[in-house]
Amino acid sequence: MKTKIREENGALIVSFEGDVDLQSSPDTRKALLDAVGQGKAVFADLSGVGYIDSSGVASLVEAFQKAKSQNNKFILISVSENARRVLELARLDKVFTICDSISDALDT
Repeated sequence: MKTKIREENGALIVSFEGDVDLQSSPDTRKALLDAVGQGKAVFADLSGVGYIDSSGVASLVEAFQKAKSQNNKFILISVSENARRVLELARLDKVFTICDSISDALDT
């Protein structure tokens, strides 16, 4: 799995490419929590995620909870079909704010 972090309009965009599974979830967790720790809005770009398991979902939930406790935005953007299916099965599509693009997320 590859992770890229960039800043756009004051928000940190954390992009993932590949599978977010038990092997890669510690890196996913660290990248997300480090980004949230900077006190800015964080957008997790899941467009390149082919597969996400429960450990990857747990990383997203933990980052979301930390951002919420700091009154910061944590938004999922460009969620791949496979990742969206997992989030829907866990009913987390009702918990997370999910946007189609960075511009949509910036308007939220």
